[in-house]
Amino acid sequence: MPYRYLRLRQRCLPLLNQIDFPRPFSAHALCRTIASQRGRQIHLHPLPPEASSTGACGVLLATATADHIFYESQTSHVHQEHIVLHELGHLLFNHHRVDARYTAVMGDLLPDLSDSLVTRLLGRTNYTTRQEQEAETLASLIRTSADRANRYQPRSVTGKLGAALGIETSEDE
Repeated sequence: MPYRYLRLRQRCLPLLNQIDFPRPFSAHALCRTIASQRGRQIHLHPLPPEASSTGACGVLLATATADHIFYESQTSHVHQEHIVLHELGHLLFNHHRVDARYTAVMGDLLPDLSDSLVTRLLGRTNYTTRQEQEAETLASLIRTSADRANRYQPRSVTGKLGAALGIETSEDE
């Protein structure tokens, strides 16, 4: 594992370890859990079709009262979930940048939204910045950790031994 990736992963792990994964896992359920923990609503919205012209497949928009995650609707469910997790990564890292390019686009898409209400606006188009790499890595780690958290965890000594050896037991004593 390259040293740069290792450092990136190490920045993500403290945030990952604070997550209480819902069971069964879904990005929507995780957003509800994190919103509850933060005491701040997270709303999920499909991106309007006109937004594809910007190259963004995900947008995080924060106001004084709530966070809004917009995701590409014309893609697979797995990709939509990853986009949501990526934007959630920005929230968890507390990335804070108001991107003028997306402010104009969102103004066109949401004309009733005043620029003065927007406290955070991030668009997902590339992965070259530190913030984008952190959000992308955290999204991937969330997904793989959620898969592990949803696996059956045996309670008995025999069940744990069988799981460690890769042997399925007929019952967990």
